[in-house]
Amino acid sequence: MKKNFHKSKNPSQQLLIKFEKAFLEGITAPKEIATYLNADGITTLQGRRWNSKLVNQYLNSTSLENSLPTNQNRKELEPGIINDKTFATLNFDRLQHISESTIGHYNRMAEEFWQNTRNHDVSQNYQSFLGAIKTRPPHKILDFGCGPGRDLIFFQALGHIVTGIEGSKKFVDMASANCNCEILHQNFLNMNLPDNYYDGVFANASLFHVPSSELPRILQELFMTIKPQGILFCSNPRGNNLEGYSDDRYGCFFKPDTWRKYVTNAGFSEVKSYFRPSGLPRQKQPWFVTIWRRGKIK
Repeated sequence: MKKNFHKSKNPSQQLLIKFEKAFLEGITAPKEIATYLNADGITTLQGRRWNSKLVNQYLNSTSLENSLPTNQNRKELEPGIINDKTFATLNFDRLQHISESTIGHYNRMAEEFWQNTRNHDVSQNYQSFLGAIKTRPPHKILDFGCGPGRDLIFFQALGHIVTGIEGSKKFVDMASANCNCEILHQNFLNMNLPDNYYDGVFANASLFHVPSSELPRILQELFMTIKPQGILFCSNPRGNNLEGYSDDRYGCFFKPDTWRKYVTNAGFSEVKSYFRPSGLPRQKQPWFVTIWRRGKIK
């Protein structure tokens, strides 16, 4: 039976508490939250069933800036659900768990990851990325999710000015040992990057780890750190718009058109796209590559 909050005395606050309850039970991915709410017969304020898109819209809603002020309100609206944390804090905890789980996986698997990926042929990606940058070299390049430093080594050997950004401490240490350049130890969800600084950002197999609820904000931060007319390179595993954990790593597996909407909405213009590995049937090309040019600030 659907529980339509239009008939509740405090529909917005009632729904807020349902989300808090999901967070407290460790439910983090948008699809899992939607399933949780639908199973309990909880609809949106407009009476619709939940899906991942609606969950993300709710999480990004400005109406969530004011959380419930007291536990008494929670007790009246949802007996037994009392906690001292605001919605914003609980959502922060949700994102923190996603980051810690994903980063923890790479810390544990750092050496194995390096051995399995250090000799991958990504020359097509290098050529496409560098070929799209219009300024004269050397270029200032940010390797977003630099890992142990394979791509940093390549770009630096060509004379470019490279910087890596990485959440895994093990990867930061390995990249520092492998490449004599600046490595920023920063969580993707809490970055501090200079404005209008990089000629290009190379995000090879990294942006898909950003939860979709946070992706618009992160893409906007990358937009701001890239110089006007600079390049954003993205290579992500494609999928059917699914999102969640796999081997303790959080990932978003978007359809190509879904991914394009996210990046276009951030202000970028598409330059080129292709599937990888090259030369194989489409069903054997799990990676979708897009190259984007930063436009002017609207």
